[in-house]
Amino acid sequence: MKKSSRTGISPSFVKICICNLRTGMSLRSLGVELHCRCIQTESRPIGRHIEKVELIPANSHCEETEIIATLKKDGQEVCLDPEAPWVKKVIQRIMANKKR
Repeated sequence: MKKSSRTGISPSFVKICICNLRTGMSLRSLGVELHCRCIQTESRPIGRHIEKVELIPANSHCEETEIIATLKKDGQEVCLDPEAPWVKKVIQRIMANKKR
């Protein structure tokens, strides 16, 4: 196997990586987030159907704060609108409980 003189990575390794990505391998499965997870958000109240809420602050991959709720019934993840009044109340309650 020849190694590239610039990077020290073999061309075979690069080909394997490219093939894996083309066959549907997700970088997210490797723990790498390259973009926002929420494309659309829900603003209608669904509070009683929520099992848990995940708050993802803005970062280098997504400039928006993302709020992702997991539903009790089927475990589906729903992105919540951070500007919706009911979502703000839910977040305030979560933050207050964490301070206790």
